[in-house]
Amino acid sequence: MLTDVKGKVVWITGASSGIGAAAAVALDDAGAKVILSGRRQDRLEALAKTLSDAEVAVLDVADPAAVNAVVAMIINKFERIDILVHSAGLNIKNRAWSDLSIEDWNTVIQVDLNGAFYCCQAVLPLMRAQKDGLIINISSWAGKYVSRVSGGAYSAAKHALNAMTESINQENCIDGIRACAICPGEVATEILDKRPVPVSAEDRSKMVQAEDLGDLILHVCQTPAHVCLNEITISPTWNRGYIRE
Repeated sequence: MLTDVKGKVVWITGASSGIGAAAAVALDDAGAKVILSGRRQDRLEALAKTLSDAEVAVLDVADPAAVNAVVAMIINKFERIDILVHSAGLNIKNRAWSDLSIEDWNTVIQVDLNGAFYCCQAVLPLMRAQKDGLIINISSWAGKYVSRVSGGAYSAAKHALNAMTESINQENCIDGIRACAICPGEVATEILDKRPVPVSAEDRSKMVQAEDLGDLILHVCQTPAHVCLNEITISPTWNRGYIRE
C-alpha cells in the first residue's frame, strides 16, 4: 500500500529544470513541503511561485561548504529532512576520448558524482538520528550500460553513482534509511542540448518526458518505509539505442 507524503520535507537538487522541476511539481501536488535547490535563482523562484508550499535555496552542489549550509538551513527551519531527491547533473559537448579534456572530465565528475556524495553525506547524519529517510539519486541508462553517446566521463560518473547509492543501503538500512538510483534512458530535457549531434523535436517527443520521471519519483516516495526500491531503469519504448543496433 502506498503511503502519504503530505507534510514530508523534501529537498530537491537540480530543481531549476527537467527532472528535478518535474519532481517538485509532483511532490508539491501530493502535499509535500519542497525545498528547491539549483544554480539558477530566477528559474527556481519562477517554479516556486507555481507551487503551493515551496522554498528556494540556491546552490551549486559542487561546493561542499554550500551544500552543508543549505542542509543546516533546512534543519534549522524544519528540524528534519525526510527525502532527498538529488537530480543535479550535467554533461559536456566534447565527450569522446579524442576530444575530452581534463577540465571537462573534472567538471562532470565534480557535479555528477562528487556533488551527489556531498548531498548524501550532508543529510545522512540527520536521517540516522530520525531513524528514517529516503534518498533518490537520479542516475542514468549510462550508469548501467557504457555508452559512447553519453561519453566516458558521464558513464563513469553514473556507474559510480549507482555503486555509491547501493553502498548507502548496505550501511544505513539498519537505521531505516533507503536509497534508490533511478536510471533513465533518453529523457526530453535540456541536457540533450549538449549532445554533439542535435536531437530533433520529433525524436524528443518519443522520449521519456520529465513529467514521467516526476510521477515515478513520487511513486518511490510513496512506497512504505519497509520497502526499498534499490534501482529502477526506465527508458522510451521507441528506444534509439535499440533501433541503432
